[in-house]
Amino acid sequence: MASDRLDLLQGTLDLLILRVLRWGPQHGHGIATLIEQTSDGQLKIEGGSLYPALQRLLAEHWIEASWGTSTNNRRARYYKVTPAGRRQLTSQESNWARLVRAMDLVARKPTPER
Repeated sequence: MASDRLDLLQGTLDLLILRVLRWGPQHGHGIATLIEQTSDGQLKIEGGSLYPALQRLLAEHWIEASWGTSTNNRRARYYKVTPAGRRQLTSQESNWARLVRAMDLVARKPTPER
C-alpha cells in the first residue's frame, strides 16, 4: 500500500544508489527497481528524485555513466560506482550506522517523569 511506504531522510538516496551500484552497473529504472525490491516495497524512488540524484553523484565523480542497450533492446544510460564513490559509500554507511544507533537510543529511552 502506498501510504505504508517510508519517506527517505535527506541524503539517504545517495547512499541507496551507491549501495545498489556496488552490485554492478545498472540503468536508472533498474536502480529504482532494485531499491524497491530489496526494501520489500517499502521504498519507491520516483524519477523526479532519482535522476537529479544521479546527476549529483555524477558531478561529485562518485559514479560514472555510459550508454548501452537494456534487456528490452532500448538505449539506456548505465551507471557504475567509481573508486571515489566506494570511499563515499563506506563513509555514508558508517554515518548511517551511527545515526541508527543514536535514534534507537532515543526511541527506546523511557519517558522521564516530571
